[in-house]
Amino acid sequence: MEKIITLKDIVKNYFLGTQVVPALRSISLDIGRNEYVAIMGPSGSGKSTLMNLIGCLDTTTSGTYILNQKDVSKLDDNQLADIRNKEIGFVFQTFNLLPRYTAVENVMLPLVYAGFSKNERLERAKEMLVTVGLEDRMEHRPNELSGGQRQRVALARAMINHPSIILADEPTGNLDSKTSEDIMLLFDEIHQRGNTIILVTHEESIARHAHRNIRLLDGHIEYDRIIEQTMIVNN
Repeated sequence: MEKIITLKDIVKNYFLGTQVVPALRSISLDIGRNEYVAIMGPSGSGKSTLMNLIGCLDTTTSGTYILNQKDVSKLDDNQLADIRNKEIGFVFQTFNLLPRYTAVENVMLPLVYAGFSKNERLERAKEMLVTVGLEDRMEHRPNELSGGQRQRVALARAMINHPSIILADEPTGNLDSKTSEDIMLLFDEIHQRGNTIILVTHEESIARHAHRNIRLLDGHIEYDRIIEQTMIVNN
């Protein structure tokens, strides 16, 4: 399998005055193209720190991070911002939609920074909203949408640049169980189309949708295992 991510001896420390607080302690792992991975662990385990590093939202204290054959650990802030816009689609628990913008305007936003014309942005955003089943909600603002619909808008926005990776942080954390399952089935469909998905979650039922579970504990990898998919049933 072609590697899309290689982390080697990743260390991340935070500093509180003179005190060093280790968050990640020599993490090494590979993630292949088109893998579906869930990163799990209790609060304080390091999973959010690892997600921020993979998403180029933070930098390592030491170690090497290779993303799509680029050594991310040596890039400056502007280069990291460029990587985030081109390579990574983010989906957050709180949706992070702009309240004054319609669904289609929210989805268009990443294309503004990518240099597309307004017509191109609009056409691609509409296509993405159709893909996530919101063709009849394009002109609605976030406060006119349900939680599940808002997360679908966020997912369409994450996919608009055809990124290498969809990185989802607790994407069902603000949703009820039925809506959560609907969103996870949508993630399953996106993965089947060829996307690499990295999901950060503390919920076992959500992690079971992934094909590989990596569990962190105290900044170390506690286990890294392949998950059998016979347990996922769509009634």
